[in-house]
Amino acid sequence: MSFKNWPLSAKRTHYFLIALVTAFTVSAFGEVIDVTHSNDQPTRTLLLSVTNPKALVLLYPGGGGMLRLQSDGSTRNLHTYVRSKDLWAQYGINAVLVDSPYELGDLRRGDLRYQPDHLQRVHEVIDYYQSKFHVPIWIFGHSMGTSTVSNFLKSPVENQKKLAGVIIAGTIRSAEIDQQVTIPLQAIHHVLDACPGTLPENSKRIIQSRSQNLQSKLTLIDGGVSQGNECQALAYHGFNQTEPQFIDAAAQFILGQ
Repeated sequence: MSFKNWPLSAKRTHYFLIALVTAFTVSAFGEVIDVTHSNDQPTRTLLLSVTNPKALVLLYPGGGGMLRLQSDGSTRNLHTYVRSKDLWAQYGINAVLVDSPYELGDLRRGDLRYQPDHLQRVHEVIDYYQSKFHVPIWIFGHSMGTSTVSNFLKSPVENQKKLAGVIIAGTIRSAEIDQQVTIPLQAIHHVLDACPGTLPENSKRIIQSRSQNLQSKLTLIDGGVSQGNECQALAYHGFNQTEPQFIDAAAQFILGQ
């Protein structure tokens, strides 16, 4: 029986065992790096690096974008990227949590991720890590982080030349990625995401609008549990208790390009 035909309970056990074994066999070195930003506060990042990385993924979280990373790399934020940050190491991929020194808003309060200062910080983080590692760079945005991705790719077209590809997950309804974006694109969504602004249709729409000649993939994830507000980190929207599947889907797409 192929893996895709396994019962859901068997798949959950499989991914749990992968995560458990990985925790004891693969480790990533964590380092807080403040990326310089003109005369203003730097952009704080947390690098989880491995020996001889195959790629590097920049993780832009949702909400207001503020992880409030401390100097030791700790955070009280429960975002899925924080919960799953150590899972990238098993794939030989460097992961970078990207913080924001100020609130970037949301769909209810107003999305500020189109502002030049924020997008300039994206450029600076990409350039810094490209010069540091010389490996393919990917941007991965979740929820409001998909606004960072879509706004960065809007203008100018040359922005995408800095990237090997992009991934969006829990896509917000206002995110748009047009046909000028020709680099590989994956959209990941939980099938039971019930957050009004991030329904699965948003990810489906973006992938379905892409030319068949472009590298595109829609990945739908099931399972896990949903706790609390349907738009928060521990809901289906935040891939609660499906983190191994979530990271595996993204990592396999990155390594397959």
